[in-house]
Amino acid sequence: MYAIIKCGGKQYKVSEGDIIDIDYTGKAAKESLEITDVIAVNNGELKTGAAVSSAKVEAVVVLDGTGVNRDKKVVIYKKRRRKDSKLKRGFRKSFTKIRITKIAA
Repeated sequence: MYAIIKCGGKQYKVSEGDIIDIDYTGKAAKESLEITDVIAVNNGELKTGAAVSSAKVEAVVVLDGTGVNRDKKVVIYKKRRRKDSKLKRGFRKSFTKIRITKIAA
């Protein structure tokens, strides 16, 4: 059984026991999380649309996004030619690591 969920503007294909990285939610470790934005559920038969309007996915936070739980650095570099003008900045996005515990269709 698997489900396709939407979380933070991105879509993930998950099944029970999977561990995924989602955008930072502000939840602490070992807190539960309920995702109600389910796009599709497959339990031998694919269900989409109104058939999954009552479906939900339950998860528990494994690692929160504070401190060292951040993605690799993204470097932003802007240069304007012939003007001796340049700008270099870095950015590291925080994430939350969750474990899918239950898919209720």
